[in-house]
Amino acid sequence: MQKLVELLAPEVRDGRMKDYYSVFIDSYLAQKESKERAQKVQAAGTEAPDFTLNDIAGKPLKLSSLRGKYVVLDFWGSWCGWCIKGFPKMKEYYAKYKGKFQILGIDCNDSQERWKDAVKKHQLPWLHVYNGKAEADAVKLYAIQGYPTKIIVDPQGKVAKTFVGEDPAFYTYLDGLFKK
Repeated sequence: MQKLVELLAPEVRDGRMKDYYSVFIDSYLAQKESKERAQKVQAAGTEAPDFTLNDIAGKPLKLSSLRGKYVVLDFWGSWCGWCIKGFPKMKEYYAKYKGKFQILGIDCNDSQERWKDAVKKHQLPWLHVYNGKAEADAVKLYAIQGYPTKIIVDPQGKVAKTFVGEDPAFYTYLDGLFKK
């Protein structure tokens, strides 16, 4: 669209329709930049950005404190149907490979009350942190594009693999990782 706009005569390009079409171009460019950033931040082998967020008991939990084992960063929200739908399989795999990895549930776009209620309702046994608006924003840090997003961090603190959506390949990957 931007290339087409550049073909217009300056008086047309800068005329009364500029405010209309520039919104679409700006939105597209922001989305493109966000996707490119996500590809860089979430790329296998990159250092996983560290953050500190409060856990369900209100105590600070630092991602780097979990080094030494695989960690699945699970970006989710109580409002996300696919996130909720995936919990039974996540619980199954958490039990299947207990002790070989940790899941860190990162709540996104919920109030603390809704987040805590969802963890309790769905009986999620792994670690959870609250990513509230006043907190360090892990969603921005990892350039999250969709929900759920699961980022596997290796024992050295590097991103191993990223899965966006409730993807069966995530569980296949865990099987390959831990059945060695």
